[in-house]
Amino acid sequence: MTDFSERRRMMVDTQIRPSDVTKFPIIEAMLAVPREAFVADAQREAAYADGNIDVAEGRVLLEPRTLAKMLDALDVRPDELVLDIGCGMGYSSAIVARLAQLVIGVEENEDLASEAQDQLSAVSADNAIVHGGALVDGAAEHGPYDVLIVQGGVEVLPDTLLDQLKDGGRAIAIFMTGALGEVRIGYKSQGQMSWRLAFNAGAPVLPGFAKGKEFAL
Repeated sequence: MTDFSERRRMMVDTQIRPSDVTKFPIIEAMLAVPREAFVADAQREAAYADGNIDVAEGRVLLEPRTLAKMLDALDVRPDELVLDIGCGMGYSSAIVARLAQLVIGVEENEDLASEAQDQLSAVSADNAIVHGGALVDGAAEHGPYDVLIVQGGVEVLPDTLLDQLKDGGRAIAIFMTGALGEVRIGYKSQGQMSWRLAFNAGAPVLPGFAKGKEFAL
């Protein structure tokens, strides 16, 4: 029988800590949340691999290193409200729930959303809510949010999401240009976003987050 708790410890020791993620709450969350519970049964053995895991067509569970470094850059505090876009089967929301006061995971794939709600309940992530709906629409009725995190690639981040961020809030996403990706963190001040590069990573562009086609005469 696979010892997944040992796999979690190995993941932290070989993927998370060497990536200069040292904040104890993130380490503790990644040691505690059973990543294997948030993937399909056929992928449980690969749950702790160093890479993105396919969870649906064009959708992935971000590699542990990428998620940990994103959370490290965001520095989520225990009194904050977090909007988790593209939560998939709920792993990211389960991790964030251990860092924040409340996390709203948005998922438009009905099968993934249903699975996420079940698994979050199973791990007693009672401060995590799954909101079913288009990823680009977010969940304005629960906001405004202190933190916005996007679980996949984007070419553009729509104003509909950024408008749900409080002034003084932070956002993070993987901005893709072709096959190359940069994780950028943005800070909202007086209604405007300022962005800086955090690190490099890659993921498929989420539905609704691709640039519109430009036509030239």
